Amino acid sequence: MPSLATLLTPWLAALCYYDVRYRRLPNVLTLGGAGVALAWRLGRAGVPGLVDGALGGVFCALLLLLPFILKAAGGGDVKMLFAVGCATGQRYAVGVLLCVSLAGMALGIAMFLAGLVDRRRLLHALRCAFDWRYDRAAGKAALPPRSHEKSRVPFGVAIAVGTLAALLVTADA
Repeated sequence: MPSLATLLTPWLAALCYYDVRYRRLPNVLTLGGAGVALAWRLGRAGVPGLVDGALGGVFCALLLLLPFILKAAGGGDVKMLFAVGCATGQRYAVGVLLCVSLAGMALGIAMFLAGLVDRRRLLHALRCAFDWRYDRAAGKAALPPRSHEKSRVPFGVAIAVGTLAALLVTADA
């Protein structure tokens, strides 16, 4: 039987393509992937497998809940991480989250150093978080629009890379 990493790779590659090309993660792939993952877990391990997958999905999606509320992450990223958690279950959720976080940090730094991310948005976020004297309204007005290409990092790529790294590190996945 093929490994979980092998089964997830084409789906993750399709999501990466859409995220890099369009900066969008289609619902048919994210929510559809979650549905397929939960159905697969139900068929493979019954109701306990389904519950394990659903709990893994919720646990993973909670990582991006606060950034989503603060408009620092998109809804597609939350749904993709939910689908990944549904596929991997609770057992691998912590490892997946750790690897996704590291991959996201590496992607952000690489894009920042390559000039692919506008540094004004990063500086604004840091000043909002750490400088109580900072005029948030004026700082926000000076930012480029969110639809601007340099203001968005394709975090779906980090989710895919981190997921595969976590599954490949654990040989029994």
